[in-house]
Amino acid sequence: MRKFLLPLLFILLFIAESLFVQFLPGDFFGGNRILAPRFLFSALLLLTIFVGRKKGIIYAAIFGLIFDIVYIEIIGIYLFLFPFVAYVISKIMHVLQANIIVAYFVSILGIALLEIGVYEMDYLIHVTNLDFLDFLNLRLYPTLILNAAFLLIFIYPLKRYFEKYAEALRDE
Repeated sequence: MRKFLLPLLFILLFIAESLFVQFLPGDFFGGNRILAPRFLFSALLLLTIFVGRKKGIIYAAIFGLIFDIVYIEIIGIYLFLFPFVAYVISKIMHVLQANIIVAYFVSILGIALLEIGVYEMDYLIHVTNLDFLDFLNLRLYPTLILNAAFLLIFIYPLKRYFEKYAEALRDE
């Protein structure tokens, strides 16, 4: 039963992102701002930090593929970027101490890397014509603020759950 809770958590976060976008009014935070909830990706980064690189990258690849299939016409952007950013974050955490404050700021950095990577890929294949400064003001900053608030609320329960999960893996 315990091994089904982690995928269930990620599926619920995946659905929560979609519901958040659907039920939040478009002009709630100032008209033309684009808020991209990255609740699933935040949890994947915390999994990478508190459980381990291998589990984090595997789940990031699986949910990156699911994200591509459900939301994006081009399969491969999130399939590549989710595990890549998880890997970069795991390398950063080899240098830093894995406490809750460091995990908070490193997760925000990971979300910023993901957003910039998605923007650059979209700009490269001409899906968007937004210049970088407009991207920063209209999408990146509001997205980081939204996800920083999400992390502020949910980082402690997720950290405790992932630490218990890591301990259960060691006991097996």
